[in-house]
Amino acid sequence: MEHRWLYAWGLGSVALGAASLLVPLYVVALGGDPVALGLLAASAALLGTPGALLWGRVADRTANRRAVVVWSLVGVAASLAAIPVVESVTAVLALNALLWFVSAAGGPVLTLLVVADAPESEWSRRIAALNTYQGYGWAGGLVLGTVWLGVLAPRFASPLSARRWLFAVCGALAAVSAVAAARWVPTVSAAAADLPKGERRRIGRLLSRSHRNAKTATFPFTPNRLYWTTRGIRPRQLLARFSPRLTAYFLAVALFSTGFAAFWAPLPAYLSTAGYGGDATFGLYLATSLASALCYGAVGKLSDRFDARLFQSGALGVRAAAFPAVAVVGTVAGVAGLTANGGVFALLGVTWAVIAVTGTGLVTRLAPATVRGEALGVHAALVAASGGIGGLLGGWTADFGYHVAFAVAGGLVALGAAVVVAIRGLSTPGDSGSGTDASAAQSSESESGTD
Repeated sequence: MEHRWLYAWGLGSVALGAASLLVPLYVVALGGDPVALGLLAASAALLGTPGALLWGRVADRTANRRAVVVWSLVGVAASLAAIPVVESVTAVLALNALLWFVSAAGGPVLTLLVVADAPESEWSRRIAALNTYQGYGWAGGLVLGTVWLGVLAPRFASPLSARRWLFAVCGALAAVSAVAAARWVPTVSAAAADLPKGERRRIGRLLSRSHRNAKTATFPFTPNRLYWTTRGIRPRQLLARFSPRLTAYFLAVALFSTGFAAFWAPLPAYLSTAGYGGDATFGLYLATSLASALCYGAVGKLSDRFDARLFQSGALGVRAAAFPAVAVVGTVAGVAGLTANGGVFALLGVTWAVIAVTGTGLVTRLAPATVRGEALGVHAALVAASGGIGGLLGGWTADFGYHVAFAVAGGLVALGAAVVVAIRGLSTPGDSGSGTDASAAQSSESESGTD
């Protein structure tokens, strides 16, 4: 596979990785309150979801898939260039929604391109290559924000000016990425593009079992996975075959996913209020992202040895305690406080690795064999919807105090953990063929990954 075009997408991921935190920090600098941040977070999920589905369908119906990727990156560049020009929080919210709407176009198309003309045995390796460039790019964006706001910001007239110039840099990176994509992204033959339904479901399963991406630890909305895993869902047939335990697990997913979003949405405003500069905030997010990326492999091996239900519920319990702990540690001043918070954020990354790796295995284990693919799609859609609701909830509760918002977030995660613990028999040998499916899920996780 020719890798040169992956550099183009990786460069665009640098811009998106920086923007994922730069936009909330800009809203805070403009005087935006936690409610505005809640709306900002919710818009990425609630508008990015139809964007992922729409753009995937467009890619299916056009022979010029390169153009979809290029125009997606052009839209990212234009959105990033426009945000620092406006000074209205409402306008930033609208442009941020546009940013994540157009950025959702790239993932489904790139997945089609990366598997085109390749035997199925090569798909895991190729998807893993795509993930590597995207993941390193996203982490690179967080590094860029840390360095820019920490080292270069004093050279600008004000912190707000420094952030505006960083938007310009990110927009320029996205524009260069679009030019490179126009030159390097391959075309795909019509025969390779028209994948049979069974192969499309196979791609969805590969993506749903993959988590090796720095992005998902702090920005869990994954449009590519959402598109591929929701293809072919038949709601009536699926609901008729839901087992009580699968339904209970989806309830747990809704609870703890809402809690996650309720924590992350107002967090940039809290860190600014607590005296953390933009560089420190970027650094904390980077600590979470890198900790999760580094732990996926080890967690995958450990999950083969432990009860997945207890493993995940333990990680959820730690997260439930860590969310309100951020508000406590944040009151500690100076280097000691930053170091302590860095440890808490790294712990959040480790727990995310456990939750992400075990989540797909549990869905696969609990779902009847005839609807496992559809159940994975429901899982992805549920995470996206819960992210939108949680963002709104986090912004609203933060108006009563950040300690209230983080306590509510931790409480929802604790409730989700309790539901997971209450689901019996997940590790019973021979239960719904669970052993084989769980092993297959872990094997796929170790081979592939992109969002």
